[in-house]
Amino acid sequence: MKLRNLIFKEVWQRPTSMLTSLIAVTLGVMALVAIQNITIFSEEKINSDMESLGANVLVMPPDVTLQDYYASDLHGRTMPEEYVTRLALAQLSGVQNLAPKLCVATTVDGHEITLTGILPKNEFQKKSSWQGLDMLTSSVGTDRGCCATLANTDTDNSPESLARTRTIQELGEREVILGSDVASKLGVRRGGKLIVFEEEFDVLAVLPATGTIDDSRMFAHLHSVQALSGAGPVVNVIEIMACCDDAAGDLISDLSAELPEARVITIAQVVETQVAVNGLMSRLSWVFFSILLLVGAASIASVMYANVTERRKEIGTLMALGATRGFVTSLFLGKALLLGVTGGIGGFIAGTILAIILGPNLLGIQVAPVPQLLLIGLLSATAVALAASYLPARRAAGLDPCLVFNDA
Repeated sequence: MKLRNLIFKEVWQRPTSMLTSLIAVTLGVMALVAIQNITIFSEEKINSDMESLGANVLVMPPDVTLQDYYASDLHGRTMPEEYVTRLALAQLSGVQNLAPKLCVATTVDGHEITLTGILPKNEFQKKSSWQGLDMLTSSVGTDRGCCATLANTDTDNSPESLARTRTIQELGEREVILGSDVASKLGVRRGGKLIVFEEEFDVLAVLPATGTIDDSRMFAHLHSVQALSGAGPVVNVIEIMACCDDAAGDLISDLSAELPEARVITIAQVVETQVAVNGLMSRLSWVFFSILLLVGAASIASVMYANVTERRKEIGTLMALGATRGFVTSLFLGKALLLGVTGGIGGFIAGTILAIILGPNLLGIQVAPVPQLLLIGLLSATAVALAASYLPARRAAGLDPCLVFNDA
């Protein structure tokens, strides 16, 4: 009888003895694959968010606890708009764009809408105190060794550029820009009209879908929002697009020194927490993987030793019929190989399914299979199964047929 047939016959006739070992190996690979899969796509989402996010530095009221970078202006706290003037006059190296914002809740056509006041670029040029500063233009910082960013390469001044650059060139006092979701909800297109705070506004543009909170917002001139809402000359946040080198360097401390009354946060600080969590998840996945595989290895070794003891007569008979020690060793290692391959493939499939389910529901990220994890799972599970079975296999191969039958 061929070795392959003996292996499958053994597994088929004694499946219970190997089930515990198979479950342990499968769970180990599943834990590794699921956590690593989620971690990989979480890191990709962070990188994508950082690339698509226009502003990478925030200036906020000091008592604000930031929970969501993309909803940083929804905390309800305010600070004087005069802070914008101070930052503009400071001409700090690396500052590409300043984008003050004020968010208020309002009702439009029976729908609750977040109205966000923004300051267009041309408004900076209108203030006499800011004239000549060349603020919010591509020339700021580009001659200071700043890395290339969207701020100094994008020349698009259309209203739709707000979705990328966080600023626009011009915005009238009675003009609004709608996020894609708001436009769909209100059934309004570019050129339409809306009543906001009992005033008629023209729809200047509809932003392309970004997949961020901006899709559910309506944007208007900051001073119009301040006046109509009665909030006065205040803002919730000042978004700053800074050169990446400067944002990671001295700019944060310079901004803090310029505005000690405010809180300055960079996207690096926000992302740092998620990156740390991803790193912890990755390390934990290897810890869980190692523990479960050690349990699986101990189980496999125990089962194999018991199998050798139970099958002493069968092994002796095989050797008496001419089976070599290598053949007997291969018989046990072949069963371990089958166990490792099955556990590796099963763990990869289960782990991938688990990641696909948990990724969108728990972390809001889309997850797809990662073929490299199949290779890691297969190699690891197979190596552990073979290592755990080696000594029992050698013990079986060392049995003396004469002594086996004499003991009987």
